[in-house]
Amino acid sequence: MPLSDWFSPAQLFGYAAFVLGVGCFLQTDDRRFKLFMTGECIAYVAHFALLGNPTAVASSLLSMLRSALSLHTRSRWVAVGIVSANIAFGLAIATKPSDWLPLTASCLGTLALFTLQGIPMRLLMLCGTGLWIANNLIAGSIGGTALELVVAAVNLGTIWRMLRRGRGGAAR
Repeated sequence: MPLSDWFSPAQLFGYAAFVLGVGCFLQTDDRRFKLFMTGECIAYVAHFALLGNPTAVASSLLSMLRSALSLHTRSRWVAVGIVSANIAFGLAIATKPSDWLPLTASCLGTLALFTLQGIPMRLLMLCGTGLWIANNLIAGSIGGTALELVVAAVNLGTIWRMLRRGRGGAAR
């Protein structure tokens, strides 16, 4: 990949998502976690739109909506609606098996944000991170791949800190 590609508008949005994503997973407060995640998703929408990955755009849009809504409600019906929308987008626009990676990651994130707190929420998000790593490698996303690798490490570190502080299921 030429060096100029590393500084293309698509990759610059990926780097912005990187910064916001790392900030997200450094948070031990669930509310701040969700605020940072909303910002990360906004950057990801632009990033994947510029990379021409429509399923990742759809997944990121739904993840942005999901993160914002999870700040105000824990309704399982909202979660069901978002998971259903992910599946509908997948059925409408997925053309190959790898297109389902970001959509599945978004479904896992939705279940985590609406049904779990603390460490269990972060563990399910970690599963989604693995799917995003695979998607970003396939899509050629430099910032996105770096983001998800660092997010996995930071998330594991935050989980460890929460375990040490005895805040495994706490909302703060």
